[in-house]
Amino acid sequence: MFFAPPELRPAESIKVRTSGVFRGLPRQLDEHSNPKMEMLTVKRRSLVTKLLLVVWIGFTALATADDNASHLGRDGSTPSYFNTYPPAAFPPLDPKAKAALEATAGPSALDKTPIAEVRHGFSVWRSQQPQRQEPLAGVDNRTVPGPHGAIPVRIYTPEGVGPFPLLVYFHGGGWTVGDLDTHDEICRVLCRRLGAAVMAVHYRLSPENKFPVPLDDCYAALKWADVHAAELKADRTRLAVAGDSAGGNLAAAVALYARDHGGPALSHQVLIYPVTNCEFDTTSYWENAVGYGLTRDAMIWFWGNYLANPADGANPYASPLRAKDLKGLPRALIITAQYDPLRDEAEAYGARLHQADVPVRVTRYSGMTHGFVLSLGQYEQADHAIERMAESLRSDWW
Repeated sequence: MFFAPPELRPAESIKVRTSGVFRGLPRQLDEHSNPKMEMLTVKRRSLVTKLLLVVWIGFTALATADDNASHLGRDGSTPSYFNTYPPAAFPPLDPKAKAALEATAGPSALDKTPIAEVRHGFSVWRSQQPQRQEPLAGVDNRTVPGPHGAIPVRIYTPEGVGPFPLLVYFHGGGWTVGDLDTHDEICRVLCRRLGAAVMAVHYRLSPENKFPVPLDDCYAALKWADVHAAELKADRTRLAVAGDSAGGNLAAAVALYARDHGGPALSHQVLIYPVTNCEFDTTSYWENAVGYGLTRDAMIWFWGNYLANPADGANPYASPLRAKDLKGLPRALIITAQYDPLRDEAEAYGARLHQADVPVRVTRYSGMTHGFVLSLGQYEQADHAIERMAESLRSDWW
């Protein structure tokens, strides 16, 4: 939905309590949310505006409740596929994450900033972060063919003797920013920790290239990797996809598309705080709308860049959570962050996969914000998440 409650902008505030039940997320998952409701900020222009906001919130709570929670029972137990790390009932924002947020300039008006400037800013920010240079046998930049032209990829080869498992990685950045360099470190680390070949894909970015062009690129790259696995010293029977944020969306969508279009066969999908639904009314969207890095307004802007028109948001290859049937998808690991607007939709996707009898593990990282996995060496949770990914993939591959 491309709309917001009336006059929802940071300013004077009133308290509005939102429902803990929303489309697709089990009630049991919601008990891990911070019980202190965040302050939703609303310009105080008139009594009518405030009444409209309350009516809108009430309508949303009723409209988004559904029976997807019923399959988990009503005893308040945590689903078997779900856990938090570190285990904690209601953990506060991690002190390091809080310090990082305080040291960062406030959010800019993305819709008023030239795209080139936004991309440059993201690249500069990533280049200023500490980067691990993992020892590898080789790193090779090349292009692979796709329906819209050549697609840049970077292939990481581990030390040792192949054939190696093969992980195809799609970078995050709201389909708008990011490239092979911004996500170089995580690909190197995964290559080293997994003992797997990793192929990072720099798909065409939005808004210049609307859905489904980025997805087309990702699927074409996956097919190329499958056909050329031997050239990469890789084993095509141990082929998986992974991605963070918008890249997690593309990884989930590629898995769906591959299932629906005859392959390639995938052994695993690793979805790191993925975007799974073009809606902005979950509890986590309201709790974390501002103040935690990624904002609700930024996500609306990113979706606006990605989609040619709002109706495309209902397409399951854009919003995997809306797929009618998730049966037959590869085993999944889903990583989420507590203070992330995308938390609930990612966990809802895990619940849907579980309902469809797809083996899935969902781990919520307590005290963390969106993007934390890229801060390797800074957060213990990021290093734990990498180990969880390695453990999950190795269980299929070795």
